[in-house]
Amino acid sequence: MFQSAIFDLDGTLINSLPDIAGAMNRSLAKCGLPGFEVEEYRMKVGNGVFKIAERSVGERTDLMPQVLSYYMKDYAENCCVNSYVYPGIPEALSKMAAAGVSLSVFSNKDQGDVERVMRHYFPGIAFACIRGRQEGVPLKPAPDGALRIARELGIDPERTLYVGDSKMDMLCGGQAGMVTVGVTWGFRDREELIEHHAQYLIDRPEELPELINR
Repeated sequence: MFQSAIFDLDGTLINSLPDIAGAMNRSLAKCGLPGFEVEEYRMKVGNGVFKIAERSVGERTDLMPQVLSYYMKDYAENCCVNSYVYPGIPEALSKMAAAGVSLSVFSNKDQGDVERVMRHYFPGIAFACIRGRQEGVPLKPAPDGALRIARELGIDPERTLYVGDSKMDMLCGGQAGMVTVGVTWGFRDREELIEHHAQYLIDRPEELPELINR
């Protein structure tokens, strides 16, 4: 039986693209740069705020510091406007918790943003650890943050499910020695998850509790 599950946030538990796109498009506009359609941000997210800004400014790298500054302030104020929890996620998390599985979140978002989003969208679910970008801890796909969570909980990585929607998650979980679960309802496609060695692929949140006793 798995004792712990570590979840990616964006594209796994919530669809945050509307708020990410809104904040970045407003920030780009302030600097006289064109914005993008919401769906175009699927391939811009996943590596932290700096990469989102870098991929959005394109050749205007001279404007990146200003865009980044605008974005971080805007997103902090508007990260819970149009984002939404994927249907079936709260029920799946509740079932896993009821079965004795320790739940954690590990994201490349800034720590403050992760905490705001989790408080807003998951007020009734107890998470053992909520971790975002922190000084001194490499971003995913480095396994350091995931391993730190396992150590804090005192749970063997091999008894931990690592759940995410992208190659970053599959690489992170795999390098941490955890069992990787790729979810197909997120920002990246099935092929990316397969290519990066997802040990399980699931199409519906309802399948998550079924993995506990694998």
